[in-house]
Amino acid sequence: MPRVWEVPVQDPTRVRDVRVAAEEAAALAGLDEQRTASVSLVATELATNLLKHAQAGEVLVDVVDPPVPVEGRPRRAVQITALDHGPGIADVAEAMRDGFSSAHSLGAGLGTCRRLADDFGLHSVPGRGTVAVARFLSPGSGPDHGEDAPGGPEVHAGGVNVPFGGADFSGDAWAWVRSGDRTTLMMADGLGHGSEAARASTAAVEELRHWARLSPAEVLRKLHPALAGTRGAAVAVAQVDTRAGRLRFAGIGNVSARLREGVRWRSLLSRPGIVGVHRPHTVREDEVPWTAGSLLILHTDGLPSRWTPPPDTGEPPADPAVTAAVAVRDAGSSARPVRDDTTVAVLAPVPAGRP
Repeated sequence: MPRVWEVPVQDPTRVRDVRVAAEEAAALAGLDEQRTASVSLVATELATNLLKHAQAGEVLVDVVDPPVPVEGRPRRAVQITALDHGPGIADVAEAMRDGFSSAHSLGAGLGTCRRLADDFGLHSVPGRGTVAVARFLSPGSGPDHGEDAPGGPEVHAGGVNVPFGGADFSGDAWAWVRSGDRTTLMMADGLGHGSEAARASTAAVEELRHWARLSPAEVLRKLHPALAGTRGAAVAVAQVDTRAGRLRFAGIGNVSARLREGVRWRSLLSRPGIVGVHRPHTVREDEVPWTAGSLLILHTDGLPSRWTPPPDTGEPPADPAVTAAVAVRDAGSSARPVRDDTTVAVLAPVPAGRP
């Protein structure tokens, strides 16, 4: 089962905890000594910035799927996400300048974090707070933005996973796979939370990797026997065919799906049931257009059931993991503590001109 590190950063002693978590994740991903040192530096800088600029915040460390999957080539990445409800950054461009550090933290600054990481995204709004996401790819999985996939606007995905109550394992999991023109994103929410819930969602992820070529409804049928020895899980599966410009969706249980269509959001509905325990006799599969302006958000019930994305969701973060992190940050607060694991995954077209 994949480990997720959640570290509240409320005083300087927690900076070390963030650094240790990042180094443990780097070891899990198989990063070498030099790359691990970069992971450690970026994690420390992001944690220190939370104290210097926002007085407090949270760092999430996870080993995730990279932004763009390559067919037949397993890849993983260390992802470090820093969240805060602080004053925000008035001049993002200046803050991203290499070596700039207004609070005299490490002198490394966000620009250096961007240079060291394989992917680095930042979203900050004055009065609302800041989200920063850094990713470091595992060996043999150099940057790939899907140039070899034919047809249509290319897609990328990202997610953020927050374990309930600071547990070592989250009962939620997300993953995605690619087969030709089809890219499939799945989210699984194991029944309950803790290690047994994590075992169910992990089984769903492992099974998905065998069935990249299948439709969402067919994937759910394959998952049902694979999860039979577990608590079971709510599962949603979305698949984009970039050549056809179509999105297909099927879900069982209470994983929510929202698709942006122009200026409005459409909810994609799942059927009642629990994969591995009680699967409906028929699984509904919706098919809708997928365009260069589409954006899909999957989330588990750690977010409020009536949550809807704010109008600026997806504008301007180019990194879908940043969009996911902003959703997690804005949907929660100390006044509204979550009651379960919370995961958000985002699927979006790759912006035009991305290298």
